Amino acid sequence: MTVPVVHSLREQIREHIVEGIVSGRWKPGERIVERRIATELEVSQTPVREALRELESLRLIESAPNKGVRVRNLTAADLEESYPVRAGLEQIAAELAAGRLASDCSTLEPHVAALYEADAASDGTAQVRHTVAFHRELVKAAGNAVLLHTWETLGIEVFTALSIRWLGTVQKSYAEEHQELVEAFRRGDPNIGALVKAHVLGCAPRA
Repeated sequence: MTVPVVHSLREQIREHIVEGIVSGRWKPGERIVERRIATELEVSQTPVREALRELESLRLIESAPNKGVRVRNLTAADLEESYPVRAGLEQIAAELAAGRLASDCSTLEPHVAALYEADAASDGTAQVRHTVAFHRELVKAAGNAVLLHTWETLGIEVFTALSIRWLGTVQKSYAEEHQELVEAFRRGDPNIGALVKAHVLGCAPRA
């Protein structure tokens, strides 16, 4: 398999490893062999090492002398830790984006529509993808690059997917609660920041 040149090589390799973890190819506690990935993707070991280092900073993997790199045995408590941080960031984003989204929610609406379809089909993969995309657009609407970068470094898509796959934190309807947020933005709800914060915290896995 050859990595397509779309983003940087490191990013492509990172996504390949993340997909392997989320899909269950590499299970908690299982070793990830750097040389094997390099051979499989037909790349040198250097960008693989860089990608693994980045995933270690996200706490998805861990390394130890003479033991190599392994997928972390993440618990509900581990996954839960990022949610208060994420909730605070999204509260700020919602407050900054309130004026813009009150007049135009077109960046959020397609993901709500896709979530209705995903809910009807019980498509967990699509639920994760469009839930995260909705929140990314919300944060982007704040127009603050530092805020967006900080939000993205939390690895939200990965942790959302892992929460569902490993802990079974499946909701019956993702669409309706996101539709409620869109409507709150449209009516200029003065409590929009608190509503978004409560929404995010409500999605957190429970230890």
